[in-house]
Amino acid sequence: MALVDVVMPQMGESIAEGTITKWHKKIGDKIEKDETLLEISTDKVDSEIPSPAEGIVSELLFPENQTVNVHTVIARIQTGSLLGTDARAATPRASSSEPTTSKVETPAEAGQSAASPHSEPPLQADAKSEPVESVPTSDKFYSPLVLNIARTENVSMNELERISGTGANGRVTKNDILNYVQSKKGTTQQTYQQRTASSYQVEQPFGSPVSKPTEHPRGTAPSSAVEIIKMDTMRKAIADHMVRSVHTSAHVSSVTEADVSKMVAYRERHKTNFQQREGFKLTFTPFFVEAIVKALKDYPWLNSSVEGDNIIVRKDINIGVAVALDSGLIVPVVKHADSKNLVGLARAVNDLSNRARMKKLTPDEVQGGTFTITNPGIFGNLYGAPIINQPQVAILGVGAIKKRAVVIDDAIAIRSMVYISMSYDHRIIDGALGGMFLQRVVEYLENFSAEG
Repeated sequence: MALVDVVMPQMGESIAEGTITKWHKKIGDKIEKDETLLEISTDKVDSEIPSPAEGIVSELLFPENQTVNVHTVIARIQTGSLLGTDARAATPRASSSEPTTSKVETPAEAGQSAASPHSEPPLQADAKSEPVESVPTSDKFYSPLVLNIARTENVSMNELERISGTGANGRVTKNDILNYVQSKKGTTQQTYQQRTASSYQVEQPFGSPVSKPTEHPRGTAPSSAVEIIKMDTMRKAIADHMVRSVHTSAHVSSVTEADVSKMVAYRERHKTNFQQREGFKLTFTPFFVEAIVKALKDYPWLNSSVEGDNIIVRKDINIGVAVALDSGLIVPVVKHADSKNLVGLARAVNDLSNRARMKKLTPDEVQGGTFTITNPGIFGNLYGAPIINQPQVAILGVGAIKKRAVVIDDAIAIRSMVYISMSYDHRIIDGALGGMFLQRVVEYLENFSAEG
C-alpha cells in the first residue's frame, strides 16, 4: 500500500492560497479516483477538487474554513492492498469499536505551518474542563462561529456536546451556546449577542447579515437602517486582486461603437439549427472572441504582460471570458483561441461557462490567459470601464446590443449597435496603439462573414 498526497492546487497564476470550504469525505471513507474530495474557494474560482487516486482517506490535515498556501499537502489517500479488505475496519480512526470521526489534524500535528492570517487560535481550556479542540471529536457538526464562541468562553468539548441544539438535525446554534454561557455566567443575552458580532470573528457566507454594535452620538437612538455583511473568501480575494491591479497598472480606457447588424442577422438565421445540432444556444460572445483574436494577431503587444522592465509578448492567444457567479465572478480561459473557428469558440465558451457555474473547472482552465473579455451588456449596460486582469495588459468590455437610428450615407437607418470599451496598461500601451487595436476589433465585427 502507499500514501498519495493531495495538495492545494494553484487555481490561477496570481493565486497563492485557497480556502477549504467543505470536506466531502471523512477519515476512513473510501473514495474513487476523480470523486470529489473537497471544495475550495479563491478569487479565481470556487471549485470541487477530485481525488487523485482510489483508496481510503487516511489524513485530513486542515479543517474547513482554513486558508492554505498552494502546493501544500492538505490530505493523504491510502492506496494498495487494503482496498480488497474491509478498509474501514483497518483504519484506526474509523474502527468498528468507536464512531467514525471527522477529526482533522491541525497544522502543527501535520508538521505544516498555517498559511492564513485568518486561521483561528487554539481553543483555551479552563482548569476544570478538558481542552476544547478546533474540530469536534464526535459526529456532531459545529459551525466555526459556535466553535469560536466555545473557545472564547472556555466551554469544553464535553460541555458543548451536552448542549441541546435547536437547529436543523439538533445542530447547536449561536443562540444555543450563548444561552448556555449566559446561564453559567448570568450575563444578559444582549451583551453576548454584541460580543458575538464584535469579538467572535469567523467566516460567514457572503450575503449573510452580521449584527454589529454601532456607537451613536449621545442622545440619539440606534438606527436599524443599516445591514453589515461579512465578505466571504471569494469576495475578499476579488477585492484584493482588483485593488492590486489598479496599483500595478496605469489604467486608461477607450470607448467606441460598432454596427453589428451583419453578425446579429447571421445569428438570427442560424440560432435554431445551431441549437438543434450542438445542444446549446449560440450567444454573441464567440463572435466577439473571434474578432479579438484576429485583432491580437495584428497588434501582438496587446497580447503581452510586463515583468519589471521587460515586455513579454505572448505567442499563444488564450482568451479569458468573465463568467458571473452567484457569489462573484470567475475567468476561465479558452486556450489557443486562434486555432478555433466560430463553432469551436462557441463550444469552448459554453463548456467553460457551464462548468464554472457547476464548480467543475480544473486549475489549468483558470490560468494562462493573455487577454480578457467581459460582458456588462448582458445586464443591459451600455458599456463599462473594466479593471485589467493581471498580469495581462488589456481587457475588453462588450455593452448591450441595441437597435438605434444612425446616419449612413446621409440617410437615417436602423442598425444593431454596440458600445465596446477597453482598459489597457499605459505603461506599455499608448493611446494610439490602444485606439488602433480597438478600431480593428470594430472592423472585424462590422465586416463579419461566416467564411472568416
